[in-house]
Amino acid sequence: MSAQLVWFKRDLRVADHAPLINAAKAGPVLCIYILEPALWQQPDAARQHFHFTLECLRDLYTALRKHGLTLQIHVGEATDVLDDLHRSHGIASLHSHQETGNGWSYERDLSVRAWCQTQGVLWQETPQFGVLRGLRDRALWQPAWQALMAQDLAPKLDSVRAVNVQTQWVQSPLPSADDLKLAPHEPAQRQIGGRTSALHVLNSFLSVRSRQYRGGISSPLSAPAACSRLSPYLAMGCVSMREVAQQTWMRAKDDQLTASHRKGLRAFVSRLHWHCHFIQKLESEPGIEWHNMHRGYDDLREHAFNTAHFQVLQEGRTGWPMVDACVNMLHATGWLNFRMRAMLVSVAAYPLWLHWRPVGEWLAREFLDYEPGIHWSQLQMQSGTTGINTTRIYNPIKQAMDQDPHGHFVRQWVPAMRLVPDTWLFEPWRMPASVQQQCGVVVGKDIPVPLVDVEAEIRINKARLYARKQQPSVRAGKSAVITKHASRGTTQARRQRTARVGSTSAAADTDVQLSLLGPSC
Repeated sequence: MSAQLVWFKRDLRVADHAPLINAAKAGPVLCIYILEPALWQQPDAARQHFHFTLECLRDLYTALRKHGLTLQIHVGEATDVLDDLHRSHGIASLHSHQETGNGWSYERDLSVRAWCQTQGVLWQETPQFGVLRGLRDRALWQPAWQALMAQDLAPKLDSVRAVNVQTQWVQSPLPSADDLKLAPHEPAQRQIGGRTSALHVLNSFLSVRSRQYRGGISSPLSAPAACSRLSPYLAMGCVSMREVAQQTWMRAKDDQLTASHRKGLRAFVSRLHWHCHFIQKLESEPGIEWHNMHRGYDDLREHAFNTAHFQVLQEGRTGWPMVDACVNMLHATGWLNFRMRAMLVSVAAYPLWLHWRPVGEWLAREFLDYEPGIHWSQLQMQSGTTGINTTRIYNPIKQAMDQDPHGHFVRQWVPAMRLVPDTWLFEPWRMPASVQQQCGVVVGKDIPVPLVDVEAEIRINKARLYARKQQPSVRAGKSAVITKHASRGTTQARRQRTARVGSTSAAADTDVQLSLLGPSC
């Protein structure tokens, strides 16, 4: 008997998994994950992503075993693996979730679709997020998101008699991160993958940590506890967007919650909404991973890329304490809260005048929770190349004053700053020689001198961007970007989205345009 093939990609769970349930209802099931070496050679792949994925797969393997199913992990190109399985078992149907991934995975899916058509295999793809494939009218997106989140979860696998395909297959040794030639660095303090960890993080957030969400997610001091920390688990599908939204709605019905706590939950649901809003942009236009969303901004930064500036940014040696502290934290943990992510991109885009693509590749490797659809849309938005968003520029000195006024964060992540007196906390490069000698910190040696005057460069480069924005051809091209990508949210739609959390007002307290990872906060 031919197999109902379930292809796990970035949906590594059993719960709320419609493709798995549909396959189990149709006949004997063969569950596979394809470890694709070419995927791990892409410039956005990192060792931490690989090991996190393996941890997720171990959890998935255990969960499937409880239901009498086996997870096979195959190594190679997807179409080659499918060819082998089709010859050995016969594939009746291929079941998977839709994926809005990077450019490589997009091309791979096109190849798989062509293979299915050639072989006469039906490929049933189910939406995983509130993202509409083939969306022609952006106005249709908002109600579709709301409807998907409100749907019942997929039935539990217990309710279906799942029959595993009988096979003599034996797991071959998997390639290691070294075999795949992934860079050696891995954050020592990164989160651990798998649904077990995901549920622990979700439960701790909804039961305790969400009390701090409103007002706690902006500062890098309070954000590690106040933010949900669910983003890497959503990126790999350890939990579904729908089950997170519905559990949040259920939690908000608790009569014992304070008004502030309920508002925090409402803000979190709004970020789940924006998570899908940004992924929809890449789904609708895959090319924005590579080119400016508004082509009128082409050649704005491409030919002025300063590799020295980029190098000191990656190494956390810009001389701006808040920036360097954020880079060091990110390198150690694989995570950073939304405002500090926005600040890093803003510093790259304006005082350092770096193009978003190389910066984006670097940050994709640094972010454990890298989600291509959100990542590239937000990189462009923060760099001012979408043509439709308000220009937001973050001065790293002001951000330090606002978010870390006593220097606790900076002193934690930049050891040399522990010796710097409070007076010189925000601009240590201005310390007189006598103060440097007294505290034992030498500017230019222990603490870098900034390469540029941040305020002067922001002023100059903001003027460059504004001049480009005012060009007639750029102004004329704005409407096309709005039609394709801009939110069609209305006050009424926002009320409907947040009504389940006990509020009828718009989610005005969510700083959605600053978020680089939506629900990571």
